[in-house]
Amino acid sequence: MDPIQPSRAESGSVVATLRQLIVSGRLPAGERLAEIPVAASLGVSRTPVRPAFRTLEQEGLLAKAGKRGYEVRSFSEADVRSAIEVRGTLEGLAVRHLAERGPSAAVRAALAECIAEGDGILAKGHLVEDDIGRWSRLNKRFHDTLVQSHESRVIADAIARNDHLPFASADSIALDRGDLPAEYEKLRIAQLQHRLVLDALDRRESARAEMLMREHAWVGFRYGQLFGAVAASSPTMR
Repeated sequence: MDPIQPSRAESGSVVATLRQLIVSGRLPAGERLAEIPVAASLGVSRTPVRPAFRTLEQEGLLAKAGKRGYEVRSFSEADVRSAIEVRGTLEGLAVRHLAERGPSAAVRAALAECIAEGDGILAKGHLVEDDIGRWSRLNKRFHDTLVQSHESRVIADAIARNDHLPFASADSIALDRGDLPAEYEKLRIAQLQHRLVLDALDRRESARAEMLMREHAWVGFRYGQLFGAVAASSPTMR
C-alpha cells in the first residue's frame, strides 16, 4: 500500500481514503489491515483508523481477521448491483409515501438545508479534499431525513440491514481524491437529483419522487464507473 496523505486526520477522512483504495484495487480482496501500518501509511495517528475500520466493516468492505486485524472482503458485481437496487427500491418506497402525504415543514426545511449546503460546496466550480467529508455528511442527512420521516420503522430497519452490504449505504459513495474534477461532476449530478426529489415532494408527485430515488441510488455506480474499479479489486469479478 503506497503512502497517501489525507488532508484531515479524522475518521471520516480515513474512511473515504480507505474506501477509495478498496474501490481502486490498491487494497485487493484478502489484504490484511492493521491499525499501526495503515496509520503510518496514511500519515495519521491510530485514533481515527480504529473507528474507520469499524465503519468499513459495517459497510461490508472489511471483515475481522484475528483479534485486532481486518481483511478486505471479496464481493461480486452482482453483490454490489443487488445491494444498490435494494436501497433504491426501499428509499423510493419511503419517498413515495412521503410525497403522498406531503412533507412536514420540519422535514422540508431539513432537506432544503442539505441542498443549500451542497450548493455551497459546488459553487466554486471545483472540489477540495475537505469537501469530501462535508458532502458525505450532508448526503447522509438528506437520505436519513427522507427515510426517517416515514411513519413506520420497517423501511428504515430494512435499509439499515442492507447497509451492511458493499457500497449499499447512502454515505458509501466512493470519491477519488486523485481525480477531483471528475468527482465534482459526480456530485453535481447527485445535487441535481436532490433538487428534483425535493421538487417532486413539493408537487406531491409520488410516482416521480419514487423514480428519482431509484435512479439516485445509482449515481456513484454509473457516473463514478464504480463497476470497473470494483471489478479490478475483486477476484470474483475478474
